[in-house]
Amino acid sequence: MARRKRDYYVVLGVAKDASEGDIKRAFRELARKLHPDVAPEGDDGERFREINEAYAVLSDRDNRARYDRWGHADDNPGGLSAVVDAAQSIINNVFRSRREKQGRGKDIRYTLEVTFEEAIFGATKMITVPTEGGAAKEVTIVVPPGLKPNTVKTLKADGEPGKGGSPAGDLVVMIRVADHATFERDGIDIRSEHAISFTQAALGAVIDVPTLDGPVKMRIPEGTQPGRVFRIRGRGVPQAAGTNAPRGDQLVHVQVEVPTELSARQRELLEQLANASGEASKDKPQTKRRLLDRVRSLLDE
Repeated sequence: MARRKRDYYVVLGVAKDASEGDIKRAFRELARKLHPDVAPEGDDGERFREINEAYAVLSDRDNRARYDRWGHADDNPGGLSAVVDAAQSIINNVFRSRREKQGRGKDIRYTLEVTFEEAIFGATKMITVPTEGGAAKEVTIVVPPGLKPNTVKTLKADGEPGKGGSPAGDLVVMIRVADHATFERDGIDIRSEHAISFTQAALGAVIDVPTLDGPVKMRIPEGTQPGRVFRIRGRGVPQAAGTNAPRGDQLVHVQVEVPTELSARQRELLEQLANASGEASKDKPQTKRRLLDRVRSLLDE
């Protein structure tokens, strides 16, 4: 003879006028305690099936109203058993997901330093990752062109293996970019400084400027002032892979070198310049001092 079913409200431990929220909370609390994976010993999951069946009925407004009126029904044309099975399947999936997370392998964290050039043009790096078991493994890291500093790359399932068939952890790689002695990144552009002489600034010149692609010729117009910025097109950061990918620019900050010592000939020429500029004076020591101060003042403007 089949065992008589208990009242669903008694099964969940709630009153007959319990709200939907009360019923849901009661079911969740019981499910955590009675799921076979959590409490495998006992009644072979009978209590768990019982609370699932009770919740499937009482959580549905129509089924609850039918139950409140007619009580248990051996024959359920409304498909109650299918609802119970679906609810139990959902609960099983939730607990399975929790088990996988608990047994999931640990993430491995690794810091990779690349050169300034490797971050700009891209590179393929082979790293050796230590594992919990003691046997290291090699992993290939692809550094794309134009990589930003402190980029984090996550390689799924390349971490520690999971337990009991659970998924492996991830390999989390922090990529640091080393500083460069000459260049500094500014978004998609690259900045650099270049020193020129006083005569080059005054008279103009064509100079060699270092870039990441090698030296290039750059024209300095006459009368160039200290701190002026020149733009070299297409010598900045690539925006994609490939030789024809668009690139930013290189911004060259020009600094004018002020001589600390003058030869007799250089002093003579500067004095002639001062005379031509109306800066000469009968007091030559004062003239020389004022002239040098004037030159320095001009260079500092």
